[in-house]
Amino acid sequence: MPPAAPDPAPPPMAGKETVRPEIVEAVVTEDARAKWRWIFEAGWRGRCPQCGEGRMFRRWLKVADRCEVCGLDYDFAAPDDGPAFFSLCFIAFPLLFLVVWFEVALEPAWWAHLIISAPLMIVPCLLALHPIKGWLVASQYVNKAQEAGTDALWAEMHARAKRAKDAPSGE
Repeated sequence: MPPAAPDPAPPPMAGKETVRPEIVEAVVTEDARAKWRWIFEAGWRGRCPQCGEGRMFRRWLKVADRCEVCGLDYDFAAPDDGPAFFSLCFIAFPLLFLVVWFEVALEPAWWAHLIISAPLMIVPCLLALHPIKGWLVASQYVNKAQEAGTDALWAEMHARAKRAKDAPSGE
């Protein structure tokens, strides 16, 4: 069966150039790569997703209130249980197969699992939490992500938290 004839190109509009779809796709693809690269780098390094200079975290997993360089307010950041979920799915679950193999192949004593298996499962999961949380916060900022229809609720919640923070203590 011969290949289908290509669709005829649409007639050019008066005074406007015709944009070729493959060029648009290449530009969109490159923009998507740059966006993903920025999210990954800012998250991995724990840097501000807006300027790339300020610190995203004030402590290990505690997101800063705002960027000390550009002033970005991190009120939008709500990664919730995402870092733990991704750490368990992509790190702990695959390592579990190694621990099961260790048990079946070598039949070690219970204390050997405490010395080898427990740290093998716990340490990588804990080490991955910081970059995963940074990635999720940067991703939320770059993609302007939030739950649909919650604009007013988030604004009210953040305003209430700021009022409580600014109120003199003892009231």
